[in-house]
Amino acid sequence: MKEKTRTSVRIAILAMPETSASVVYGMYDMFMSAGRDWGLIVEGAPGVAPFAPQVVSRHGASLVAANNVRITPDATLDACAHADVVCVPELMVAPGEALEGRFAQEIDCLRSCYADGKILATACSGAILLAEAGLLDGHEATTHWAFCDLMTRRYPAVKVRRHRALVASGDGQRLIMAGGGTSWLDLALYLIARLAGVEIAMQTARINLVVWNDVGQQPFARLARTRQVEDAVIARCQAWIAGHYAEASPVAAMVQLSGLPERSFKRRFQQATGMSPLVYVHTLRLEEAKQMLESNQQPIEAIANEVGYEDASFFNRLFRRSVCLTPAQYRRKFGAMRLALDGGG
Repeated sequence: MKEKTRTSVRIAILAMPETSASVVYGMYDMFMSAGRDWGLIVEGAPGVAPFAPQVVSRHGASLVAANNVRITPDATLDACAHADVVCVPELMVAPGEALEGRFAQEIDCLRSCYADGKILATACSGAILLAEAGLLDGHEATTHWAFCDLMTRRYPAVKVRRHRALVASGDGQRLIMAGGGTSWLDLALYLIARLAGVEIAMQTARINLVVWNDVGQQPFARLARTRQVEDAVIARCQAWIAGHYAEASPVAAMVQLSGLPERSFKRRFQQATGMSPLVYVHTLRLEEAKQMLESNQQPIEAIANEVGYEDASFFNRLFRRSVCLTPAQYRRKFGAMRLALDGGG
């Protein structure tokens, strides 16, 4: 019997009493969202999820995390042998606290997984486990700023890069570390980009309102395309405008394509999509402009023209009103994010 091809990347997220439930389940949710939720929101049907995460712990039994939230793991550490990636959240221990023998089983598991060719990824102070395992000797590393001096003193063979937000090192760059309290977001996006593609990582960031290596949430414009609707006439117009939004007088062209009186067309379009035809066109144009601002260095005026706006000042005002950032601000934030994710692919 022919073996079934496995398509999902299996990710084990390590839970311990010293971890925070928000990080454990936050990473779980981020990996589950990738590839799935964009299709659900944009097209009305979930996409194929490229990841299969599960929470693992030493004994697989329910445990109370460092923030007093109960975690119920899916499996024991033995499940890591079948994973492609093992993620270590932060360790809520005081810098300098004795660790000898405290995480012996977890460290043995990490050593075995690395020897088997798996990716090991840590957030915040979780990199201490990799150092305790001896896996960082001779390699670059990063961790939370409060642990950098400790790592330098306790593990002198490790090349600590305290100002780096994310470091990938080791054989095949399979040791991945992100520093900072909310660095698990950066870590998850990096892994999504590396293992499933930059576009899926960017979609995941937008849906979850994540900004690469920044603090807080940033507003996003509405998604470019609502799902195709049951109204076949409007669905046909949606399909047409997706490739012709930059043309002059696109609403008039859709009215003509629909064969409906203008008033009837606008009413049915609003009912089907939740937007007026003009707002829908602007949303498509701005979404395309965002993609271009993220991925290239064309002048903003050229981007405005390419998506259908002859007046660059009008484009700037519309973009800022919709996205709450100027095009230049958006490029600085999300262009850097795409570049960082691309570089990690």
